[in-house]
Parts: sequence; C-alpha cells; structure tokens
Amino acid sequence: MKAQNLHDWLVTVSQAMTIQRELAELVSARDEVSDVRLVAGVDISVRNTSGVARGAVVVLNYPELTLRESQIAEKAVEFPYVPGLLSFRESPVILAACEKLTNIPDLILVDGQGIAHPRRLGLASHLGLLWDRPTIGCAKSRLCGEHRPVETEPGRFSDLLDGEEIIGAVLRTRADSKPLYVSVGHKISLEAAIRWVLCCCRGHRLPEPTRLAHLAAGGQLKVEPISSMKRISDDNR
Repeated sequence: MKAQNLHDWLVTVSQAMTIQRELAELVSARDEVSDVRLVAGVDISVRNTSGVARGAVVVLNYPELTLRESQIAEKAVEFPYVPGLLSFRESPVILAACEKLTNIPDLILVDGQGIAHPRRLGLASHLGLLWDRPTIGCAKSRLCGEHRPVETEPGRFSDLLDGEEIIGAVLRTRADSKPLYVSVGHKISLEAAIRWVLCCCRGHRLPEPTRLAHLAAGGQLKVEPISSMKRISDDNR
C-alpha cells in the first residue's frame, strides 16, 4: 500500500505544525466507506533504549475478523517526542510496514487520534491523507477536548467537544473498561466511525484490528495468518 508524497519528513517542529494546519484543510468527514471486506489496524512500539521503532499492520477479513496478513517494519526514530506531533515520529515506520502489504484494506483503524487534535490532524488523519483511504482514529487516551461522563453500557458514548465543535466521541466498548476516543480520520463520518469501531470489537476494550496490531508491534502476535491456498480459495468463492 503506497503512500503519496505530500511533504518532507525531515522538518523542524515549527514546519511540522505548519504542515499539519495545511493538511487538515484536506481531511474529509464524508463517509466513503462501502463494501468492506478487509479491515486493517496499525500500531507502533518504540524501544527507548535503542531509539528504534517497530511499526505493525494487520489485515483482517470482515466480518469474520480473522487474520489475513500481518507485516512489521523497524526504523530509527528521527523526529523528537513532541505531544501533538507524534505522526511525524510514527508515520515513517508505519508506512514502511504497510508498503509490504499484499492485501489492501478497505478501512484502516489507527491507534491514535484523527481530528481530535489541536490542529485537527492526528496520526489517523495524517495517514488517511497519505494513503487517500478511509481511516478512523481510535485512541486510548485524550489529547484535547472535554466531555461528559459516559454511561457504562457498551455502545454508549459522549461527544468530545473543543469549545462548541464536536471533534470526536468518547465511546464505551466494554462494560467496566475505560472508554476509547474515536474520531474521524479521513473519508468517514463520525457516526460511521463509531459504528465501525463497535462492529470490530470482539469482547475486548480495543477493536480487533488495533488490538492485534498492538500485539504485533510488541512482538506478541501468536495467531498465524491464513495460508495463501486458503486465501485463493476464499477469493474465488
């Protein structure tokens, strides 16, 4: 899965912020997701001692959510840790992992923010623009905005607000677990993003695509992808 070349990566903090503001104008909240057969999840882990990041992508069949393909890549981290600019730190290794894919997903869930970001361009939105594909931000913590308490029943959510602007939803995916922060990445509406996150949950707090990507990034993914023979058989049904 190739990415567009929208900007340089070796930039200053000030330049990165300017790029974010410019790219944010291109993000689409129009729902362009249809006929999803493959859904992906991406995540990253960074070894602090070595400064090497491992990016992981998993592709699952939908609606079965069985593993179709997983890929990882490792790169030295070149951009400093700056809250709000993590996409400049994390995107290169994620893009490298996704370039290895032979199965191109119809929808991508990202462990990170979409437009629920001070400059409206978190990792999910940034990647969505680079790939020109539908993405959803599905973060475990809040970067900005305020919200009311979320009811404990799975499927309940509260609007995530920055002033009067709705920038996401605080979604309960499992009872007695902390909620997730869901936001538009690119080419999807917030309503659809919430629905897809819930459809991809299988009894865990995290939706299955990002849960497995998290395991893959940490070197803990134990599930074997289906064989190429099975893949051919499925594709010919």
